[in-house]
Amino acid sequence: MTREEFNTFCGGLKGATHVVQWAESDVWKVGGKVFAWCARDEAGPAFTFKVGDIGYEVLTGEPGIRPAPYMAPRGLKWVQVYEPDAMSEESLRAHLVASYEMAVARLTRKVRAELGVSAGPAGGG
Repeated sequence: MTREEFNTFCGGLKGATHVVQWAESDVWKVGGKVFAWCARDEAGPAFTFKVGDIGYEVLTGEPGIRPAPYMAPRGLKWVQVYEPDAMSEESLRAHLVASYEMAVARLTRKVRAELGVSAGPAGGG
């Protein structure tokens, strides 16, 4: 997945907003909560997203995927895919949606209603 494809995909999720921060990273949020970002890297894009406990254990054991810098050392379950062939585009998209859903689930009912999203699958509303 390219950086542009990542931004297009994340931008298609309901209520998602984009900011550039953290050393020119494309950061995606829903309701002010970060769910993914793409760091500018000389070797290519590095995609970072939140995962559950099991996903963290499984994914961080795979080549080209590591605990996310700055997040994992704080005990947060975030991973970074830094090698282009470490994960299929289909799997990456599924993980981005799951991370988005985790962020949506942490929003208040009021904010979810304002954004028109629900805490159900794909954050649809």
